[in-house]
Amino acid sequence: MKFSQRMNLFKPSATLALNDRVLELRSSGVEIANLVVGDPDFNTPEFIKNAAKKALDENFTHYTPVPGSKELREALTAYLFREYGVKAGTENVAVSTGGKQALFNVLMSIVDAGDEVIIPVPYWTSYPDMVALAGAVPVFAPSPASRGFRITPEDLEKARTSRTRALILNSPSNPTGVTYDSDEMTALLDWAKRHEVFVIADEVYDQLVYPPAVRASACTWWKENQEHVAIVNALSKSFAMTGWRMGYTLGHADLIRQCMKVQSQVTSNPCSITQAAASAALKGDFSEMAAMREAFMRRRDMAWAEISSWDGVVCPRPEGAFYLFPDVSALYNEKMPDDAAFCRYMLDEARVALTPGSAFGDPRCVRFSYSVADDVLESALHRVKKALYA
Repeated sequence: MKFSQRMNLFKPSATLALNDRVLELRSSGVEIANLVVGDPDFNTPEFIKNAAKKALDENFTHYTPVPGSKELREALTAYLFREYGVKAGTENVAVSTGGKQALFNVLMSIVDAGDEVIIPVPYWTSYPDMVALAGAVPVFAPSPASRGFRITPEDLEKARTSRTRALILNSPSNPTGVTYDSDEMTALLDWAKRHEVFVIADEVYDQLVYPPAVRASACTWWKENQEHVAIVNALSKSFAMTGWRMGYTLGHADLIRQCMKVQSQVTSNPCSITQAAASAALKGDFSEMAAMREAFMRRRDMAWAEISSWDGVVCPRPEGAFYLFPDVSALYNEKMPDDAAFCRYMLDEARVALTPGSAFGDPRCVRFSYSVADDVLESALHRVKKALYA
């Protein structure tokens, strides 16, 4: 068959071979501790599921407006005001089929062919391909583990050219968990505004920030700079709603209209039942979210204390999300010469599945997800350590 040239923009997944091996082992009855997934092990709270059931019973099964129902957008603006003091109108928000679609809508709306988009490294795996598919060029700004993976305006300036159009800023970060405080966030956003660089702030993990770190959001900067930033978010991680596929965008009304042009030709409105569930989530009691956050923080503390004690491993302490991203390159040897081989070795010897850092732009590292039960995490870390130092 003949395929479009566009398909050449997609790079093969760095984890495909590893995933094939996981499936092969599991089909043979081998128990694998899966620390690859970024999916909370908690169930969606009952009050959210009940809202979906009620919507079904009331036949809320028809098309809604492309940017989402009025009820949901009003719930979203109320949530943004409650959490960040943002006074946005329903014309400033739109919901999408997951945060991924929200991000892609924005990229498709603001970049032209040949524009450059700065992506701090390490990055979430989909950013480069999304940028390329939108016709732009991904430009990488690295930040090493030795300084906690924190990007600075100086790093961004080194990456900037006359063709720079946008910056993708992810805080808390997947895969590193780095979380910028208010001063750091403002410095990065001010740099972008000064150089007319549009900021796409990916804040999917904004509710998963661990004290003493304090949550900072581009939402507060957006109030005075609506033409310079868009915030994309989702209910997936914080509300344990990954499979529901509900993301949203906060932006200038003109940008939201452009994003909805894209969405109207791709998916139209998100699932109506998911919208009903999302509305209940945003208006509901956040106590279960708080309990999940406490559990993730406990797992973070346990896993970080263990990994950071390993000889030759540099592991910055994450302040948010639910990942650790240690630099393990000092342990590379003949049997595991790179990150992919490291992960294969851990799968074969420790029966633990990890994600190679090259999938996130940094082959010196591997990603551990601690979105699994405490006992699974503790056992997996013990087995990895044994495989490394036996």
